[in-house]
Amino acid sequence: MATLLRKIGLIRLHDRDTEDPKHHQGSLKGTKGHQKNNAKHCQTTNETNILSTPEIKAKKLDLHSKDKERPGKEKQQQQQQQQQQTAGGGGVLGGASIPPHRQHCTQVRTRRLMKELQEIRRLGDNFITVELVDDNLFDWNVKLHQVDKDSALWQDMKETNTEFILLNVTFPDNFPFSPPFMRVLTPRLENGYVLDGGAICMELLTPRGWSSAYTVEAVMRQFAASLVKGQGRICRKAGKSKKAFSRKEAEATFKSLVKTHEKYGWVSPPVSDG
Repeated sequence: MATLLRKIGLIRLHDRDTEDPKHHQGSLKGTKGHQKNNAKHCQTTNETNILSTPEIKAKKLDLHSKDKERPGKEKQQQQQQQQQQTAGGGGVLGGASIPPHRQHCTQVRTRRLMKELQEIRRLGDNFITVELVDDNLFDWNVKLHQVDKDSALWQDMKETNTEFILLNVTFPDNFPFSPPFMRVLTPRLENGYVLDGGAICMELLTPRGWSSAYTVEAVMRQFAASLVKGQGRICRKAGKSKKAFSRKEAEATFKSLVKTHEKYGWVSPPVSDG
């Protein structure tokens, strides 16, 4: 019996010694894995607890609201830039875009005046010559070199060594559909439908009498004829002859005479003259 018990004990010892060591390693790994999972779970729990605090929540909400506001602010800035470009002007007016209707009017006015300049330069009779004021196509100084040679005005020009009558002609934005503003600069004239400031009393220079078919040359020929018909003379009175015409005075005089003629009608010189 004792011998049998000793054999059983030896067998158990032998089984323990021959048992696969991987079994123990697996057990250890399982334990370590469990510990790691517990550790990860703790870290995640800690992070969740930190982010769930009121201060962090407030920061997260603030960041989220800023992200939502950014696209709206960008749109507002773009709209403001577009409005500034549209309002500007202008102009080529400082990089700002021009409204389509104004741009079209400017193109029409430019083409018309360029064409008229070319036609005036081709004139062979030296009736008028044109100089641009500060290279501005819409602001002309026109020299009238000839009037009726049988007139008293022509005699005055010869006696005073006046080679030409100088006029200033400015063209509005909607030219040729509106008339230019024309005034005499030098010499100082009397009568001939030339009024204070050098304003010119001619129906065709008013909106009612104007036609887009009129050219600058045609207007100047009409003006030369009205000077002679109105018995225009060069002023030779002491002191008065040296007083220069002014644009401000000319504009005020022209507005006044237009109102007067609209009330009482145009008597002289009518559009059909000349």
